[in-house]
Amino acid sequence: MKTYCLIALTAASALFGGCATITSSETQSLTLNAKSAEGKTIESAKCTLKNDKGSWEMTSPGVVNVRRSAEDLMVECKKDGIGEGFLRAISRAAGGMWGNIVFGGGIGAIIDHSKGTGYNYPDHLPVQMGQTVTVDRSQTANPAEVKPAEVAQQ
Repeated sequence: MKTYCLIALTAASALFGGCATITSSETQSLTLNAKSAEGKTIESAKCTLKNDKGSWEMTSPGVVNVRRSAEDLMVECKKDGIGEGFLRAISRAAGGMWGNIVFGGGIGAIIDHSKGTGYNYPDHLPVQMGQTVTVDRSQTANPAEVKPAEVAQQ
């Protein structure tokens, strides 16, 4: 009897342990700050965030909930008298997606991919006004402290 219970428990954890649809939300809360070239916070910049799941508008600084996606998140911020700021937030596979692959949950991986629940963006989006920036959560040990991976002058 103990053997059957152990087998059932192992099978259940293999099937559901990695499924991001069960463990994650379709949305992710992101903090966005627009900064000047000198590093000062820009108040009231109008920002638009877009991916293949939708478009969201906000005023910086602030927090916005976006739909997760396998596609990168594109951010554009504008304020009169200041050059526009552009940011690309790289979408990376979340732990639940890797769990699907490791435990053979092909159906779970397909569902997580199509719903976007198997992916994450960097939690912090530091838009540099007058520049184009790319942020990638995989380039830091602590995703909350993501630094720009690439900066290009416009």
